[in-house]
Amino acid sequence: MKSCLATFLLSSAVLSAPALAIEPAMVVSHYADLAQAEYADSLAAAKALRSSIQGLIDAPTEDSLAVARQAWLDARVPYQQTEVFRFGNPVVDDWEGRVNAWPLDEGLIDYVAQSNSQNQENGLASLNVIATPQFTLSGKQVDATDITPALIGDILHEADGIEANVASGYHAIEFLLWGQDLNGTGPGAGERPFTDFVQGNGCTGGNCDRRAAYLLAATDLLIADLEEMVQAWDAEGAGRQAVTADPQAGLLAMLTGMGSLSYGEQAGERMKLGLMLNDPEEEHDCFSDNTHNSHYYVGVGIRNVYLGEYTRPDGTQMSGPSLSDLVAAVDPDVDTRLRGELEQSVDRLAAIKTAAEGGLAYDQMLAPGHAQGEALIMGAVDALVTQTASIERAVTALGLSRIAFEGSDSLDNPTAIFQ
Repeated sequence: MKSCLATFLLSSAVLSAPALAIEPAMVVSHYADLAQAEYADSLAAAKALRSSIQGLIDAPTEDSLAVARQAWLDARVPYQQTEVFRFGNPVVDDWEGRVNAWPLDEGLIDYVAQSNSQNQENGLASLNVIATPQFTLSGKQVDATDITPALIGDILHEADGIEANVASGYHAIEFLLWGQDLNGTGPGAGERPFTDFVQGNGCTGGNCDRRAAYLLAATDLLIADLEEMVQAWDAEGAGRQAVTADPQAGLLAMLTGMGSLSYGEQAGERMKLGLMLNDPEEEHDCFSDNTHNSHYYVGVGIRNVYLGEYTRPDGTQMSGPSLSDLVAAVDPDVDTRLRGELEQSVDRLAAIKTAAEGGLAYDQMLAPGHAQGEALIMGAVDALVTQTASIERAVTALGLSRIAFEGSDSLDNPTAIFQ
């Protein structure tokens, strides 16, 4: 039996022991855990989407279409938070265009309004593969009688090397569920009728059987692509191995993703460009009018990586060693500043989300002369640009090599946009 003195000394030793120092290896390992969890949640949501789409096809009604659309919206929540793993991780960059490429020449896939049916720079912009079982591509005859994931992923997606020929991923599925949004900068999303999926009598838009086949095949392909990325962040996966083999390189990947997504991609290409052009075609989720949510969850994802946190769809909280811990240990002022700026950018993106949910859709915010919309969008753009400068300060504080973040003409050379 221990004496009271021995017990006291043991307790004192435990209480006075220094906290375990956070090391880069711990931070990049937890970062890989976050990536694996977020892609796993995206995969689970895509499987739920697939089930809802099957329900729509089995029994097309207003209600079953609404259920499938809501499942798509739900699937965007975890996926958008994964976008911060881009730019610094080649395994993600080489893959991402298959699942989230935009904007797309939707006439490649299905019928479109006549005035929108032809991009003069893209000869396939009015192919309408759903209505065209046989066609010629790059001088070769293509048999598209059976619409399969292989047809979509291997033949149609980015056909002829044209990026606008987006045939797969979330936005192809979004288009098939909502149809074109023909409201310009006015209120309203796409209005595809459920009868576009009715088999036999009552089918609208023609080729309802092939439209259903395309929707199912595109969703199956999305699931397969997400399965690939979940595996990339498993214990032996290429994504995890790349960031953990060299923790300093892993930290650079984390900060590169944060800075490039904040600046060139989100603030520039996704937000300021559309505002400069007053063009709802530059919306990220343009068919569903879900852009406010996509922008918001991108901001949350950037903050997740810095803080080492993630809230899963079931409410489970993940947290662990973070970039914030490392920066705070060497330069508390930089950490405090960056944490505050990340909160501000999320708050300003939340203001856009709140306004949209209150009836002011994102495409309405893009209208020429819409002062409230411009203030909301530019408030978020400015916050994202500001936090990028502090991400650079974090790079310096950690003694890492300088990073060239992704740029955007809309931020770096606005006059070039109109030349």
